[in-house]
Amino acid sequence: MTVKQEFKAESKRLLEMMINSIYTQKEIFLRELISNASDAIDKIYYKALTDDGLVFNKEDYYIRVTADKAGRTLTISDTGIGMTRDELENNLGIIAKSGSLAFKQENEAKEGHNIIGQFGVGFYAAFMVADVVTVVTRALGSGEAYKWESEGADGYSIEPCAKDTVGTEITLKIKPNTEEDSYDEFLEEYRLRSIIKKYSDFIRYPIKMDMTRSRPKEGADNEFEDYVEEETVNSMVPIWRKNKNELKPEDYENFYNEKRYGFDKPLKHIHISADGAVVYNAILFIPENTPFDYYTKEYEKGLELYSNGVLIMNKCADLLPDYFSFVKGMVDSEDLSLNISREMLQHDRQLTLIAKNIKNRIKSQLQSMLKDERESYEKFYESFGRQLKFGVYSDYGANKDTLQDLLLFYSSKEKKPVTLDEYVSRMPEDQKYIYYAAGESIERIEKLPQTELVADKGYEILYFTDDIDEFAIKMITTYKDKTFKSVSSGDLGIEPDADEKNADEEESGNKELFERMQTILGGKVKQVKASKRLKSHPVCLSTEGEVTIEMEKILNAMPNNQDIKADKILEINVNHQVFQSLKDALGNDEEKLNLYTNLLYHQALLIEGLPIGDPVAFTNDICKVMV
Repeated sequence: MTVKQEFKAESKRLLEMMINSIYTQKEIFLRELISNASDAIDKIYYKALTDDGLVFNKEDYYIRVTADKAGRTLTISDTGIGMTRDELENNLGIIAKSGSLAFKQENEAKEGHNIIGQFGVGFYAAFMVADVVTVVTRALGSGEAYKWESEGADGYSIEPCAKDTVGTEITLKIKPNTEEDSYDEFLEEYRLRSIIKKYSDFIRYPIKMDMTRSRPKEGADNEFEDYVEEETVNSMVPIWRKNKNELKPEDYENFYNEKRYGFDKPLKHIHISADGAVVYNAILFIPENTPFDYYTKEYEKGLELYSNGVLIMNKCADLLPDYFSFVKGMVDSEDLSLNISREMLQHDRQLTLIAKNIKNRIKSQLQSMLKDERESYEKFYESFGRQLKFGVYSDYGANKDTLQDLLLFYSSKEKKPVTLDEYVSRMPEDQKYIYYAAGESIERIEKLPQTELVADKGYEILYFTDDIDEFAIKMITTYKDKTFKSVSSGDLGIEPDADEKNADEEESGNKELFERMQTILGGKVKQVKASKRLKSHPVCLSTEGEVTIEMEKILNAMPNNQDIKADKILEINVNHQVFQSLKDALGNDEEKLNLYTNLLYHQALLIEGLPIGDPVAFTNDICKVMV
C-alpha cells in the first residue's frame, strides 16, 4: 500500500529554497545524480576491502544514463550499494541529511574510497528539471526493493517494488517547456553527453549511454539508416592522476585541445602532484598566443576546479593572481571545503595553500624558461609581458619582488630584449642610474634628441614602448640599489664636460634671452634653458617631477581625463646655429624672436609626439620663415 508522507517543515522550506536559488544552472542536476551514483559504487568497493565474502570486479560496476523523448523521462541508474527502506526514509525523506557523509564519517580511518557527497541536497537538484522523481532501489544483501516517489515539496511516498539487481534507478519526469526555459535539452542525447563530459568526465566508473548513430543503408545508394550504439561517455582516468613518466608532450597537448583551453599550442605545461599540507593534482599551461579578449574586461581568469574528479567550478579565479591570469588548466583536490551547492568554494586554508603553491610553481617555470629557453620565453613575453608589468604596478607595487626579474626591455646596445639583471651587470662603475627612454616605438625612441648625451657616454638605455612601462618602473623605484632615470629627466647625473661648462656660461650670459622666450610661451613651459644633453639637435623638452611627458600622454588618453601635465622645460642647444639666430633677434627684431621661439617650441612638441595647440598658426609661422 502506498502511503503519502510529508517532508518535515524545515525540509520543505529547504527544498523550495534549493530548487529556486542554491543552484545557478539547471544542468548541475545531472552532475549531482552521477556523483551520487559514483558514491554508491564506491561504497561497495570500500566494503569489499573489509569483507572477504565480497569480490569487487570493476567491470561489473557502471552508471547508465537513458533518455526517452516520447515519454519525457530521463533515467540515471547505477550498480552501486542501493538503499534499504530506512535509508530511503532517512536519506531522501530528510533533506540535507547525507548518507554519504555518514558513511564517510563512520569509516574515516580507512582508505580506498573517495566519497563525494557531503550535504545530502544534490539529489533534490533533480526537481529543477523534473515534475516527478522516482527512485527504485535494492540494497546490497537484501532481497527486497523499494520505490520512493515525489512531486516536490508536497511530500513523498515509499512502497515495495520489484527489482532484479542491486543498485539504484532514478527516473525524472522532465518538465514541459515554458516561455523562459526549454527542458527538451535534457532529453537530447548529445546535450546530455556534453554535460557529462563537462562535469563528470573523470568519474572513475563508466558512464554509459545509448547513442543514435547513422550509417549507409545496405543495398541502397546515398541512403542512411539510424542505429543505436552503447558508448562509454566519460574518460574515467584523468591525465593528472597518471604517472608523469607515462605521459608524452603530445598527451598534454591533446588534453589542452580537448579542454579547449586555447586554439594554439601551449608553450609549457606544469604537472603538479602535491602531497603535503594539502593534497592536490594540477596541470597548468602557459599558452603561446594571447586570447583575443585577454586585455579586455570581458576576459575571465581562473582554473577549472575538481573535487575527486568532479568539476566544481569552471573558473576558480582565487587560484591565480591577476598577473598570472594567462595560465590555463585545472586543479583537483580531495581536501577542499565545499559549500552546499558544490558550485563555489569556501575560502579556507587549503585553497590559500594551493594558490600560493601554484603561484610559486608558475614563477619557477617562467624563470627556468628565461634562463634555459630564451627564445620561448621571449615568445611568451611578447604575448603576456604586459600583464607582468601590470602586476608590478597594481596593488602599489606589492608584487614587484615576485615579478621584477621576469621583466624584459629592449636594449639600445644589445638591440634585443634584456632583463634588469643583465642591464645592471653591464653598467660601468661611473654610471649612477639605470637609464630609460619612453616612446611609441623603438624607431621613435632612437631618434629622440634626449638620448644623445647618455648614448654619447656609452651608457645603455632601456626602451619603454608599452604604456604601462614607466608606471611599473615607478613602483620598482630601485633595482639592486640602482635608481631608474628617464633620459628626459632634468638631472641625468652625468659629470659635465667642456661643452656642458660652456652651456652653463651661455645660460648665465643669456639670462635675458631665456626669460624672454619663457614669457613668449606664456606658461606652456616651466623654464627655458641652455641644454647640457643636446649634441646635434637644436631643441628638446625635458621634465621635472614624477610625471614625464609619456605619462602625461597616457593619463590624458584615459576616459577620466584629468588634464594632468608634466612640468616641461624647453632646452636649447647653445652650440647649434639656431641659438645665434635667437641671440641676434633679441632686442633687434621682437617679431622674429616670437616667431623663432614658437617654432622651436612646436618642433619640440612634434618630436615628443604631443599635439600642437594651433596647427594653422604653426603652418603660418613656417610660411613666414620661408618668405
